[in-house]
Amino acid sequence: MNNAVMSTDTDAPCELNSAGTNHLLDLLAEGERARLLGRMERLSVRHKDMVFRRGERIAFVDFPLSAMISVVTTMHDGDVVEVGTVGSEGFAGLPLFFGVPHDANDAFYQAPGETLRMAAADFTAELALCGRFEQVVRRYAQAFYCQITQSVGCNRLHPVEQRLSRWLLMSQDRVQRPVIELTQEFLADMLGVRRASVSEVAGALQHAGLIRYSRGVIEIVDRAGLEKASCECYAVVRREFERLLC
Repeated sequence: MNNAVMSTDTDAPCELNSAGTNHLLDLLAEGERARLLGRMERLSVRHKDMVFRRGERIAFVDFPLSAMISVVTTMHDGDVVEVGTVGSEGFAGLPLFFGVPHDANDAFYQAPGETLRMAAADFTAELALCGRFEQVVRRYAQAFYCQITQSVGCNRLHPVEQRLSRWLLMSQDRVQRPVIELTQEFLADMLGVRRASVSEVAGALQHAGLIRYSRGVIEIVDRAGLEKASCECYAVVRREFERLLC
């Protein structure tokens, strides 16, 4: 495996992604990016479209452009909690990078939009070339690991209002738009809390002028205020993505 380190300048300004593009692909040289795009299909996806199911072989890898994926764990009693999100900053299908053909979690589209899809065999073939793409995927794996571990601590230690603020900020980063279609029931599953808790906290954020929430649609109207309402976990994860992938 190529152990060359991808250059990162932490003092340089960084944008994790631009609307309608995938950041990981943007990091590639033109020739390598064109080759990968030639192996991908551009698709429109809807809410709850599956990417992969736990225990089943991963057939393809998705690189979202304007959609967002939830990776969730389901307990034996049917309770569901989100363990990670993927948007235009990354891709879904990370177990294939580690040589594992399946995942212990489910992944599905939480926010609709467009995505680029690549067959699992093509993905592993590109990794085997040990080029820039393999380096980018390796660094993304570390960034995604940071997201998961920080979320574990956040869900255990921080109040629901801070957690919801963090989650909304991360969602906006990944879909690159201020309006997100989300029901209270869905938010409750993602945060691992009761629906009544989501209603109370979303109402408080709306009363503070940070969001508008109506009929399953949340609009972020004061991002700076929402960042102040969030815990430190949002900034920790964002800095790690910027450090590794800029």
